[in-house]
Amino acid sequence: MIKNDTIIALATPSGIGAIAVIRLSGENAITIVDTFFKSIKKGKTLQNQKSHTIHLGHIINDKDVLDEVLVSVFKNPNSYTGENVVEISCHGSAYIQQEIIQLFLKNGCRMADNGEFTMRAFLNGKMDLSQAEAVADVIASNSAASHQMAIQQMRGGITNELKELRSKLLDFAALIELELDFSGEDVEFADRTQFKELVAKITYVLKRLIDSFAFGNAMKNGIPVAIIGEPNVGKSTLLNALLNEEKAIVSDIAGTTRDAIEDEISINGVIFRFIDTAGIRETEDVVENIGIKKAYEKAENAQLIIFLIDARTEKKSQRKQEIDLIKKRFPNKRLLVIANKIDLISNNDRNALESEIDNLILLSAKNKTGIEDLKNELISLVNIGALSNNETIVTNSRHFEALNNALLAIQSVKEGIDLEISTDLFSIDIRECLRHLGTITGDYDVDKDILGHIFSNFCIGK
Repeated sequence: MIKNDTIIALATPSGIGAIAVIRLSGENAITIVDTFFKSIKKGKTLQNQKSHTIHLGHIINDKDVLDEVLVSVFKNPNSYTGENVVEISCHGSAYIQQEIIQLFLKNGCRMADNGEFTMRAFLNGKMDLSQAEAVADVIASNSAASHQMAIQQMRGGITNELKELRSKLLDFAALIELELDFSGEDVEFADRTQFKELVAKITYVLKRLIDSFAFGNAMKNGIPVAIIGEPNVGKSTLLNALLNEEKAIVSDIAGTTRDAIEDEISINGVIFRFIDTAGIRETEDVVENIGIKKAYEKAENAQLIIFLIDARTEKKSQRKQEIDLIKKRFPNKRLLVIANKIDLISNNDRNALESEIDNLILLSAKNKTGIEDLKNELISLVNIGALSNNETIVTNSRHFEALNNALLAIQSVKEGIDLEISTDLFSIDIRECLRHLGTITGDYDVDKDILGHIFSNFCIGK
């Protein structure tokens, strides 16, 4: 799959800007650029320069100067792709960019495919597959949390987690295979006690990584928070207060919100996606009932649920019953109960509310009182300790699937050992576990179509 041709692409966003960077990679990258580069220092050629150096000059087509440029030279194998790489920093004119690219396309280069520079880095051993995938996540990161997870992955987070375990499993696999060669002599080369311990450790690590996916995926894409409650308790006002803009229509008329309204904000580097839903009540309105049904669906798909109540409500038994129903309906969801409109009740009523409902948050969405307390509470409910401890957090669905398959295989190995079945039977499961772990980092043969799918999601020039 490794190609020897020279590829070229714009490495900065297309359009007009102060500067643009055009990247070339391949065995002939330096030679091709050298043909059209004239240094301001007479007689200077790029081929004779050291790696990781920058040179000022002009790109010239025949006798026409296309632009004054800075050319960065990176010689193999000490470059991003492991090949000769040249980066041309030119002025950001769309015309200049295209003229330079077209010049090299006519003289030995071809346009790079999506992610081809990073694919070449992987194929040339500059990074493993999980690190290569993390490059796209770094580029796409839109919050401090998603950026931190992507950087940790690009530095080999999941690779480091699995490397030692996979190496030990390979050692045992080799001993098991050796036993098969001497099957007629009834000998054991692999210590079963140590093997059981290794299988238990692998199982623990795989489960921990699998469990981290829900958190990692939410942190990467934003944590969905559904705001539910009866009509006119202030759900839309709360959404507007959190977003600090008039996103949702606010009205005294019950049932104003018929469809879910979504938007996101960053709180302490973590993206939260807030969903304002239709008020939950008994109604004969067909359209409103559809909205209520959607409200429950959004709550089902959310990671956090804010159940908003009106602080003025006097029916304590009804209020407690409603909270219990929400807890029963969504037993596995984290629930925040918030009493809104506290500006309309007395201090005694506030104290009564707090004593009645555990962990209640009091606020006035209209006056934006207590909004910061709510934000702090949302952050406290998120497991950011894993981030601060730099733990490996799985955010990639392909890795998640491979880890699940590896776990099933290693569990089959454990069952085989416990049942003392024939070695040749559970040795198949060992190889299967190794195969799935290897597909994460690319240490095992990865299907060409899978690689094509992974790198097709990259931007051209990366």
